[in-house]
Amino acid sequence: MSKQNFLKGTIILIIAGMITRFLGFINRIVVARVMGEEGIGLYNMALPTLFLMYTISQVGLPLAISKRVAEADAKKDYQKIRRILVVSLTITCSLSIISSIIMFISIPYISNVLLTDARVFYPMMAIIPIIPISAVGSVIRGYFQGRQNMKPQSFAQVIEQFVRISCVFFLVQWLIPYGVEFAAVGAMISVIIGEVVSLLYMLRMFKKKKRIKIRKNLWNVLRNGKETMNQLFSIAIPNTASRFVNSIANFLEPILVAQSLALAGFHSTIATKQYGALTGYAIPLLFLPTFITHSLAVALVPNISEAEAKQHFQLIHYRILQAVRLSFASGAIATVLLTLFADQILTYMYGTDNAKYFLYIMAPCFIFMYIQFPLNATLQALDHAKQAMWNSIIATTIKFVVLIVLATNPDIGIYGAAIAMCVGVMIGTILHLLSLRRKINFTIPFSMIVKMVVLLGCTFWAGFLIKELVVLPIAEPLLFVGHILILFFVYIIFLFSLQFINKSELKQFRKDEPTA
Repeated sequence: MSKQNFLKGTIILIIAGMITRFLGFINRIVVARVMGEEGIGLYNMALPTLFLMYTISQVGLPLAISKRVAEADAKKDYQKIRRILVVSLTITCSLSIISSIIMFISIPYISNVLLTDARVFYPMMAIIPIIPISAVGSVIRGYFQGRQNMKPQSFAQVIEQFVRISCVFFLVQWLIPYGVEFAAVGAMISVIIGEVVSLLYMLRMFKKKKRIKIRKNLWNVLRNGKETMNQLFSIAIPNTASRFVNSIANFLEPILVAQSLALAGFHSTIATKQYGALTGYAIPLLFLPTFITHSLAVALVPNISEAEAKQHFQLIHYRILQAVRLSFASGAIATVLLTLFADQILTYMYGTDNAKYFLYIMAPCFIFMYIQFPLNATLQALDHAKQAMWNSIIATTIKFVVLIVLATNPDIGIYGAAIAMCVGVMIGTILHLLSLRRKINFTIPFSMIVKMVVLLGCTFWAGFLIKELVVLPIAEPLLFVGHILILFFVYIIFLFSLQFINKSELKQFRKDEPTA
């Protein structure tokens, strides 16, 4: 097995993420057109509860596994890697069973009382089987990440999306005559099938590439695994607390939105439709560049862990700045496109431009989100997960206060939720930067900040000129594609001119690092 260097590992994850996002958008377009805003709203109301159960069942172990496996792999300690896997699988399987039971018992109360829409009961029940499947998959992904081999999980992501998109249209069409809630169930079942196939692929690759035998003397490993468990939990527990805060926030968000809009006088059906437009149309577009920033964050954790173990502090600073620079580069073009071409993008993708005002408000602010991923990953990799957790708590608290104040105002309504999300994203990123400055004296150089502003300003100016030179009718998608390609070409020139990407980094994409 070969491990990839930081940039090559990132590129593999980015390519997989790009394909996955493209397929995911096809999936969303199919689901949105068949189920409509109401069905999308039900689907997205159920998801935060699932993510909360994910957090409980995985206990932050994927990051801990990645870090500890990277350390053990550097020392060629394969027995320790084996102990890490055995202990991790035991913990996640046990917790996933408990989480599934808790979710099964809680769903009636959550759907009827908290979410104020009894129809959410059915899609929430349908997603329970995903919890143990995802728990096992997270351990295998953590193992491959720790060994800095990003190929298996990348292929697994693509396979999962292919399977999901192959199933979703058939299942949704089959079940929608029974009601939008059952159509949402069909979408959830397609997720389950995709997760199963993805897990089977990763297990096959693990069996093919592993140099350790997990089942040999299994009970002895468990009996002697206390030290390994403590080492994992020293990272996992703070990381879990941070993830738990985010999951709780995601869980509470639709509840607070629904309750706030109800106080503002909006009927539950209207509130569900508005929340569906925000979370089903606008948010996926805003999160589109995060497949790049998430890839950078995943590759960053073992790389920084290795540099910290070797006390290469200058390399740590370089890697953080490199990740921030590349994250901003990926986010700036998305910000310009979603601001200038919101009408066209929404209409071509979803057949409606109902969410365009969300994009006008949120796209400029979400540039902070794109650089937040590597900053958060750095805090986790340097064992500062507790600080990351407090940053999340502060940002989330402020976001919820703003949400309640604004969304309960009938004149603002759902746009209060959009503004609150922007406030939370910006504050969270700023707090992460302040934490890294205090912990390791990391700062973004003023010259880099100037380049960021120039890149964003020049790209917006170029996009505005391209849009104004030729009037863009909605009925001319080919002309729209031409505009986008021209803007991308100009943007690439800006990237190299401002040295957001340089030739030395391009050369690293061809290099692999051999490992035992």
